[in-house]
Order: sequence, then C-alpha cells, then structure tokens
Amino acid sequence: MEAAINIAAYIADRYKNETGVSIDEMKLHKLLYFSQRECVIQTGSPLFSEQFYAWKYGPVLVKVRDIIRKRGIGSLPSGYELPEKYLSVMNKVFSQYAHKTSWSLSRLSHGEISWQKARNGFSPDESCGVALSLEDIKADAQRIRLRRSVITVLEKR
Repeated sequence: MEAAINIAAYIADRYKNETGVSIDEMKLHKLLYFSQRECVIQTGSPLFSEQFYAWKYGPVLVKVRDIIRKRGIGSLPSGYELPEKYLSVMNKVFSQYAHKTSWSLSRLSHGEISWQKARNGFSPDESCGVALSLEDIKADAQRIRLRRSVITVLEKR
C-alpha cells in the first residue's frame, strides 16, 4: 500500500509531463478517487489507506488538501517512482479520466455509491465531513467491473 501524498505527487507530475500544464486541485482529488477505485478493481485492495470525505464537489482526501492549502500544489514531492504493480492502474485512470475537465470528473464522482451514501441527508450545497466507506468504494469497483465485463461480451458479438 502506498501513501496518498505519494500518489498525489505521481499524478501531478505525470499530468504535467503529459499535458504541459499543472493539474488543478479538484482534478487531482478526483483522479485520486478514481485511482483508489481502479486499484480495487484490478487488485482487490486499495492503493492507499487514507480516507476520502464526501465534500460537495466529490471525494476529497483532506490530508492532501491540507498540504496543498498550506503550501500550494507545487509543494507536492516530485519524482515519486510508482511501483510497477500499480502502473496498469494509473494507465487506466489516465486514459479514462485525465483528459476530462475537473467539473465533469466532479459530476462523475457524484454518481458513485460511496459518495452518495456518505452524503445521505445533506443538501447539495451543504458541507459534509463524512468519510466514504471502503466497503462502498469496493461496491463502486464491483459495479464498474461488472459494467466492463458486459461491454467486453457485447464487443465480442
């Protein structure tokens, strides 16, 4: 298992290298969430242990948010070497999500069971400090795994 701050640093570096621009904080948090879910899909285990919180624009890692808020996104460590076993996870996340806008990623994250359950009882504009359950993230992963299986079968027809 990795530290979320290292995964955030990897995502920020890779995004900058691939696009030529710095990633914004909203997109970073959403790519972190989709990385966590994708790791569960591919390996059955989370990528990192830190919990997401159900903020109004989607899942947020408060630990990463606090570092960025105090020192800026450029303060994330650079040059983090992602272990080889997670490369396919990050390749999938980047191919599916990195090209999308921050706001479209926010809307996608609002479709996640884990985010919806954590926000249950809160209005759309209300602050929410409830953590997303790892079990609910695993349910999201199972839903996506099933969807991909169905698409694969349909594509073979």
